[in-house]
Amino acid sequence: MGKIFVLIGKSSSGKDTIYKQILSDPKLQLKEIVLYTTRPIRSGETEGSEYHFVSNEELNHFESEDKIIEKRTYHTVYGDWTYFMVDDGQIDLKQNSYLLVGTLESFTSLRQYFKEENVLPVYIDLDDGIRLSRALEREKKQAQPKYAEMCRRYLADHEDFAPHKIEEAGIRHVFTNHELNTCLKDIKEYIKKQG
Repeated sequence: MGKIFVLIGKSSSGKDTIYKQILSDPKLQLKEIVLYTTRPIRSGETEGSEYHFVSNEELNHFESEDKIIEKRTYHTVYGDWTYFMVDDGQIDLKQNSYLLVGTLESFTSLRQYFKEENVLPVYIDLDDGIRLSRALEREKKQAQPKYAEMCRRYLADHEDFAPHKIEEAGIRHVFTNHELNTCLKDIKEYIKKQG
């Protein structure tokens, strides 16, 4: 039986970089799951790569067909943005193991849908000052930087990843991303042991 490994961590903790490195390791044989979002596409993103970028009408259509596995909506300074997973044939745990980037909320929902033993957390931590610096540099590169939204996300992380919430989600192991190669090595070893 395959597993779903969920990379979890505060914004700008290195999840996307780690995700790409782990997914590209042929020894791990992990498949990707492309989530859906109603947020606008960012500069440098590609439809069907980072996300499927859809309208609220398309989200409503998936809901009417009872195809939503998990969903969460963020009330941003630009309006509501919803991120969600669709039962669209991407996941077959009898054949494959998967890797995706998620939140504590999505991790908990996935465990309810696919059973706890099949969905495993990979919690990534990084110093808050380093994260803020990274987020600012990333936002500066956008054609239309959204600094207010960057700040909202940063502040929301403080509450969303409170220690009691991490504990309630059943996360016992933390991978610290102070040095990328060491963090990657530790995560890969963890995935191999669980697979």
